[in-house]
Amino acid sequence: MKGRWAGRDGTKDALRHQVWQALDEGGFAMGPVWSHIPNFIGADVAAWHLAQTPEWRAARVVKCNPDPPQIPLRLRALYEGKVLYAPVPYLTKEFPYLRIDPVALAAKGVSFELAATSEGYVMHGERVGFDEVEHLDFCIVGSVAVSRAGGRTGKGAGFADLETGIFRELGIIGPSTPMATTVHSSQLVPADRVVMAPHDSPLDYVATEARLIVTGNTDPRPKGVAWDAVQPDQYETIPFLASLRDRMLAR
Repeated sequence: MKGRWAGRDGTKDALRHQVWQALDEGGFAMGPVWSHIPNFIGADVAAWHLAQTPEWRAARVVKCNPDPPQIPLRLRALYEGKVLYAPVPYLTKEFPYLRIDPVALAAKGVSFELAATSEGYVMHGERVGFDEVEHLDFCIVGSVAVSRAGGRTGKGAGFADLETGIFRELGIIGPSTPMATTVHSSQLVPADRVVMAPHDSPLDYVATEARLIVTGNTDPRPKGVAWDAVQPDQYETIPFLASLRDRMLAR
């Protein structure tokens, strides 16, 4: 079985295939895994491990990917009073992001459990553009395969790297902003299996159902978007991307 975005990088495709298959065959997955940031048994415990870090505890504003395995983190952020920013899944609407404010949700009687799902926050969050997002204290990305050294690959669509690059270029994410993910232990792979391009952001924390991994990665963080690496199909499926590129290049 091929991933939805297979064909851009054969080496990464093979790695994703291996991880998805291991999750399926090992009985660790919850729901579909192929072409997804896979949900896994123990995602709630992985979220707990990540929430013990001093950076998470101090964070007031958190950005999180929209995928199911990170629902426990989004829910925890709301219950802890943090303002949450999350993207429209696949960035397919004219507005790219939602601001999910626990105070506003409580005032409207919207449950945090509903607002922690992508369907719920798209319905009840405040629509915002990239440049309307507050400075981020903590960033969570979804992953298919990660290394203990902080390397990461997603499902192949390139959304996370694109979003992070935009936020870096706008100064919303800084060089010291923690980057983290939660995965099942079976998604951990040797460092040489995860090739990081210059525009990729390394991870500072990897939390699994078993433990928290502090990567200690000191590689340089990219300064913005590598527009020459954006794929033609991304321009086709993300409505605002071409105009955003033009505005940012004109800055």
